[in-house]
Amino acid sequence: MSQSEMMLLFEQMDSNQKKEILRKIKSEYRQILIKYFTNDINLKEKIDKLINTIFCANIPVPQIIEIHMDLVDEFSKQLKIEGRSDYNSLLLDYRLTLIDMLAHLCEMYRRSKT
Repeated sequence: MSQSEMMLLFEQMDSNQKKEILRKIKSEYRQILIKYFTNDINLKEKIDKLINTIFCANIPVPQIIEIHMDLVDEFSKQLKIEGRSDYNSLLLDYRLTLIDMLAHLCEMYRRSKT
């Protein structure tokens, strides 16, 4: 998706554009979730980039929460397949990622109003 398409508001996108931007956001968010509890020095930059995309496209917050829940559900299924008995406690920690992402987004909205 081009930068000019990213600047188009989510509500103005046709269904194919919406699917593509949500696919891109989900893919980037998956990578953030995977690396969130590591010492990845590029993680803050990845979060900032994703939040900027979400902000510029005016993606609704419920859509972000849905993406988060879908990914956690996918992780849950994978951990069950792997026979991990501690998967519930592992997945609860990912709530911190969602809170962090939403806090960054709120901060961008706050800054845009001043």
